[in-house]
Amino acid sequence: MKIDFFCSAHFAGGLRKALGGLVVVMFLLTSGCATVGHEFPADQVVSAIKIGETTQNDIYTTFGAPWRTGLDNGMKTWTYGNYYYSLFSDGSTEDLVVKFDNRGVVTSFVFNTTKRSK
Repeated sequence: MKIDFFCSAHFAGGLRKALGGLVVVMFLLTSGCATVGHEFPADQVVSAIKIGETTQNDIYTTFGAPWRTGLDNGMKTWTYGNYYYSLFSDGSTEDLVVKFDNRGVVTSFVFNTTKRSK
């Protein structure tokens, strides 16, 4: 009797999770869009970042906390990204990846966007 109750409770919990996941998927399909990352002042990339001069603190002051952090060949990287995807219209993406040396100074950066320049 206890085993049957446990199995029924376990099944009900799994069913609830599956239904919850289904609700999320249905919402995404009906809304047709998703946003990942967060906005950052992309218009300041060229003027704010100077290779060999700009520091991590400068980047943080201008762009805020990075969306992701990581390593590239042992060098610290910060990624800023704003990605908007849509099933029913054009999406847009912008990302900035900044690489720092061991002193916290910018060694390189890459900025990409799908937005057209004016």
